[in-house]
Amino acid sequence: MNISQRFRYVKNLRDSIAYTTSKIIFIYVVLGILVVSLEVQNLPDFLNAIKFSDTDAARTLLATLMAGMISLVVFSFSMVMSVLTQAGSNFSNKLVFSLMKEKRHQHVLGHYLGTILYILFLLLVPMEGSSPDTWRSLAVYLSAAMVINSLMLFVFFIHTASQSVQINAITQELLRSTQASLEKMKKRERNERFISGCCGSRNQIDYAIYSQDSGYIQSADLDALAKISLNKGMVIHLNFSFGDFVVSNFPIFGVATKNKPDDEVNNKIISCLDYAEGESTKDHYINGFTQLMEVAVKSLSPGINDPGTARLCIHQITELLTQRLKITPCNMIVDSDNKCLVSWHEESFDSLLFRLFNPILHYGKGDLSICLSLLKAFKTLSNFANDEDKLVIQQHAERIIDIISNNYADPLEVKFVEERLSEGVHKLDLPKNLPQRAVG
Repeated sequence: MNISQRFRYVKNLRDSIAYTTSKIIFIYVVLGILVVSLEVQNLPDFLNAIKFSDTDAARTLLATLMAGMISLVVFSFSMVMSVLTQAGSNFSNKLVFSLMKEKRHQHVLGHYLGTILYILFLLLVPMEGSSPDTWRSLAVYLSAAMVINSLMLFVFFIHTASQSVQINAITQELLRSTQASLEKMKKRERNERFISGCCGSRNQIDYAIYSQDSGYIQSADLDALAKISLNKGMVIHLNFSFGDFVVSNFPIFGVATKNKPDDEVNNKIISCLDYAEGESTKDHYINGFTQLMEVAVKSLSPGINDPGTARLCIHQITELLTQRLKITPCNMIVDSDNKCLVSWHEESFDSLLFRLFNPILHYGKGDLSICLSLLKAFKTLSNFANDEDKLVIQQHAERIIDIISNNYADPLEVKFVEERLSEGVHKLDLPKNLPQRAVG
């Protein structure tokens, strides 16, 4: 197993649903072992009042608690899987993956399974004598307290699981995580070492470094790559865009250097990559945009037919794009002499705009409300755009007007649209009337 594969294995383990769950279960297991292995004497006399009179009563209570916990686990997770399956079919299957990775759900699962294992330890290790001592009686009462805690977690779990699959909660979570990713870009922009421009040595590639594995590359440790580049006197170019799927043995890096990098340097460079299963919105902001777009497109399908959800997603995308317009994405790290150390590709605004709105327009052009929502989005974006980006937004707005003109010719529809063509605060050049369609 190479360095990249080992790094991916450790990262996937930490991100899996089993990691946090296993840590909580381990605490319960250790507690159960301590309870059945220790014999604590000289406990306060007032605790004698809670001693069980016979062993059978304690074991019956434990068996009842065990059966109740198993039923609780089965009911809870059969319900949540049903809810998540419905969410995946209505919105996007990518959202199910992110919902299952939520830490709060992993905590609940850990407490459920940990309680079951703790009770199992008490049942497996027999109690000495005709009646349990005070220590073992306290252990039985502790198991009852654990079950009560699980019941409270059950109420919390049902609430959060049902709330998390509501479209408002889903879009708000995508909005927050994408905003956090954009904020990382904004902080990077304030660093003098990160600049936006054209790296002249990109056309002077001397050697290629090939990927050792396949997968989605969400991010990379750019500071570590810059340090390697500075120490070895080379310039490193990333031959992919973040979020791309890269196959094995692909020339993933281009290196401009006089001396061919050895295997040790190659492995250090490759280990700076961050592979991920699926799309992470926290690591790469474009994933948040595309997931909102996919939810909008899914809601416009004939089987779901929910234009309200599509309009909600358009509003969230517009909010995020206004923040993106305020950022000039950096695509290079330079040294103190302003020489390029590392360069990578950042998607331009016009490419991002087409990628997001074209699918929604393709599937929603038969719905006038979707067309008008898109037009309103372009009006809003025009207030935050520079001259170059405003030209692209103008072209998209004109395309919307042409589609409305070709698809909606009823006088009532024309009147309704023309009242809204140029209204609102914007910086676009929009007509007051719909263009007349050619006859024949």
